Amino acid sequence: MRNKTLLANAFHAPTPWSVECLTDALITVDADGDIADVIGPEHSSYAEKRAALSASGDLEVLPRSSYLLPGFVDCHVHAPQYPQLGNALDVPLEVWLQKYTFPLEARYADTAFARRAYSLLVQDMLANGITTALYFATIHQEATRLLVDICLEKGQRALVGKVAMDNAESCPDYYRDGSAAEAVEGTRALIDYVRSHPANRDNLVHPVVTPRFIPSCTDAALEELGALAKQCGCHVQTHCSESDWEHGYVLERHGMTDAESLDRFGLLGRRTMLAHSNLLTASDMELIHTRQAAVAHCPLSNGYFAGAVFPLRAALEKGLNVGLGTDISGGPSASMLENARAAILVSRMLETGVDPEKAADERASGKPARIDFRQAFHIATAGGAKALDLPVGRFEPGCKFDAIVIDTDAEKGTMRLFDEFDSGEAILQKIIFTASRANIADVYVSGRKVA
Repeated sequence: MRNKTLLANAFHAPTPWSVECLTDALITVDADGDIADVIGPEHSSYAEKRAALSASGDLEVLPRSSYLLPGFVDCHVHAPQYPQLGNALDVPLEVWLQKYTFPLEARYADTAFARRAYSLLVQDMLANGITTALYFATIHQEATRLLVDICLEKGQRALVGKVAMDNAESCPDYYRDGSAAEAVEGTRALIDYVRSHPANRDNLVHPVVTPRFIPSCTDAALEELGALAKQCGCHVQTHCSESDWEHGYVLERHGMTDAESLDRFGLLGRRTMLAHSNLLTASDMELIHTRQAAVAHCPLSNGYFAGAVFPLRAALEKGLNVGLGTDISGGPSASMLENARAAILVSRMLETGVDPEKAADERASGKPARIDFRQAFHIATAGGAKALDLPVGRFEPGCKFDAIVIDTDAEKGTMRLFDEFDSGEAILQKIIFTASRANIADVYVSGRKVA
């Protein structure tokens, strides 16, 4: 791929508290898909460079009705659960797992089924503008390798983990690792597969150590997985204090919270992603901040299964690394835009309270909790990228050009702009609140168009 330069209006949010509007920016992408340069009209060499690129035919000009955003970074996805997206949302988490989810995931022993389901998932994720996804797979080695292959074939940046779950007291006989050693060796084998894959020379896909959550793992597995994570330097993903049931289980079994227990097993570090984390204590949050670990905020899923709201604003103000997750299929939408809206909505409900029998000042939390579209956009892009320690999510030199083009005039789109009202950040706000998959015109990963 040769160098190319786009002339575009773009938005990105390198921090949670402000959005940068790049007007008529020249964004140069090198042959490796890295952003080499970003300059605006205020730059001294801008006019000369734009004229030269136009004359040589090397300038790609986005339509005035289109806006460039960083690609979405989905920090929590259960890849095998895609076939049940939108189903089984009427039962508690522990019932949902045993009655619906484990039987579905067990089907991935069939590689033909796995290929069909995973191909549709990755295709649809890319169409939704999700250029990076952190995937839980299943216990199956072949099916998980297929997911790696499909991400590489379709060009999605991904982090993939073979799920480790060996606790016979919590996992069904038909769907679990036979032992702690089997869980760990299966994880090690996948790490080797990903890192030696001939199509993965650019490290588009990363391996992840993936204890499903503490209830599904024996202490022996957790201890050995922690040692493996340290040895390989891999990312780690798991669930943390998601619901009253799961949070209470860990307190009873280990006499400490999820975060504290994961830390003692060596599973809490800079590249750890903790899904949900709704019931963190103040000391948990301090521990996660100290370890520089991250939280995947899953607002839609939390509404169905957690019974609590993650205090996103408090976490951001403390400096925690936070990304946004769809949590397919506990969350019933593969759209990061819908999950961004949900993050905004639940934050307002957390601040104002929801009990109509109390006066407004009594039902309110008394603590600032609401976020706006800026924070939601940040955790869906740059925040998720930082949480995963990946050079994406921003339009800055040195970052990978993972981006989506939003066509605000798309024929089947769901948003409308009015010149007399909409400019600058107001346009981004309308994108976050009203755009849909139909408005996503193009998707790029490492400078290559993939959807």
